[in-house]
Amino acid sequence: MVEGSMTQGAGQGPVVRTATLRDFRVPPYAQVPVRSQVPPHAHVAQEQAAQEHVMPQDQAPPARTQQSPRPAESDHPGNAVPEGETPDGYTPTARDLPVINLGGPGDTVQVQVNPDEAPAPDGLGPLYVVGDVHGYLDELVAALGEQGLIDAEGHWAAGHARLWFLGDFTDRGPDGIGVIDLVMRLSAEAAAAGGYCKALMGNHELLLLGAKRFGDTPVNSGAGTATFQAAWLLNGGQKADMDRLQEVHLQWMARLDAVIEEDEHLLMHSDTTAYLEYGSNIEDVNDTVHEILTRNDADECWDLFRKFTKRFAFRDEAGPQAVRELLGAYGGRRIVHGHSPIPYLLGEVGTEDGEDGERPVVEGPHVYADGLAIAMDGGVTMAGKLLVVQLPLPN
Repeated sequence: MVEGSMTQGAGQGPVVRTATLRDFRVPPYAQVPVRSQVPPHAHVAQEQAAQEHVMPQDQAPPARTQQSPRPAESDHPGNAVPEGETPDGYTPTARDLPVINLGGPGDTVQVQVNPDEAPAPDGLGPLYVVGDVHGYLDELVAALGEQGLIDAEGHWAAGHARLWFLGDFTDRGPDGIGVIDLVMRLSAEAAAAGGYCKALMGNHELLLLGAKRFGDTPVNSGAGTATFQAAWLLNGGQKADMDRLQEVHLQWMARLDAVIEEDEHLLMHSDTTAYLEYGSNIEDVNDTVHEILTRNDADECWDLFRKFTKRFAFRDEAGPQAVRELLGAYGGRRIVHGHSPIPYLLGEVGTEDGEDGERPVVEGPHVYADGLAIAMDGGVTMAGKLLVVQLPLPN
């Protein structure tokens, strides 16, 4: 059995927080238009893609993985940071934005905001959520464009709108680092426009961080000895992502929150009740997760990943009660999650012994558990659909 986990790097200095949403460090590539060398839906044409290995317990059935050529280094916005220099970083969470290594000239970038365009304190724009992306940058750009959230150059075009990503940016698909770069840049651009673009922690963020921080260090998986590196590779880890992974990406992932409530929607990555083990309220859960990652204990982080990989808690007869337990603890009227592809929730594709069914048809989110849960993973890794939707859903 393989599972996984991660943490921030040992020896990292304390984070200095700032209470302003306008004053934060923007990565050097923040103004570089998104570029990708992978044509839209290229994964559909690649019939020779290798079969993806998935954890046997609490994991979805196998799906097709894509191996795509690494994007040209000169075209990738993440390569705008000179090798050997520490990039600037920030976090798109609901918390105060951390400012790292303050003190030198130019350390803080002031994003200019036109006061006439700034929203009133209660003038929040529409709320959107994005399901699992898994490195499919072109599909993400297309889906965001269809909703009018970005323009033809990949820049924020939604003004005061609010956009939440539900986690799982990397692995399985061709350009996970490109996805992270895009989300980080949109976070800066949205804040400057009076809206925001934020993200939650998915199990694959934990897995990639663990592979980078702990590598082949043995950990006790509960079913023998395992390593983060092996778990990452077995769950669709892409060498191109690891090669292009920078400290700014690691810091960004390690500071993501695990759960948040927006407009009476409880947003989380995994369809599991394991969040309840980390706190009785949202703030406690997020604090506990961040503390675990900061302590840099391999076994503790492995256990965190293992619990975040659990799924299907809301699917069966006991599902509505599981949802109500989470809503009772953390607030909200509905849970919105990713993690478990909709075709698997519906039992329409895939088996535990690796047989593939017909390609899934996913038109939109899946509402289930007595209408209390909304699944947002459209199964892009199996030629499904990358979902970007506005909440609340129409009746």
